[in-house]
Amino acid sequence: MPETKMDKKRLESFKKQLLKMREDILSDIKGMSSVNSPDNQHSDTENAGHSTHMADVATDLYDREFNLGLASNDRELLHKIEDALKRIEDGTYGICLKTKKPIPIARLKAIPYAEYTLEAQEEIEKDSRNNR
Repeated sequence: MPETKMDKKRLESFKKQLLKMREDILSDIKGMSSVNSPDNQHSDTENAGHSTHMADVATDLYDREFNLGLASNDRELLHKIEDALKRIEDGTYGICLKTKKPIPIARLKAIPYAEYTLEAQEEIEKDSRNNR
């Protein structure tokens, strides 16, 4: 039988882990923002007299789009972490949002922001694939 008991010490441990994850993601987003900021981009006047190769422009655009995609994923993950922290505060952390059953501790250790049991998550993903 999977371990599902959530004591205060374990809950505090998950909270610390989630806060650390949030801090790391915010730092990553800030770093990506500074890389993509207008201050960090070369102006046309700086490039005057120097031809810019189309491949360089394409690489710069690809890098920018890639970073924006990463930032978008980070923001989605940040939202899930914030929701998990709220569930800790309101006493519903570790309870599946769909089935209302306890989420096994092993799953929360692997994915501390998990919202669903593995079975419920698989069912949601299966339904999502079938509705495409």
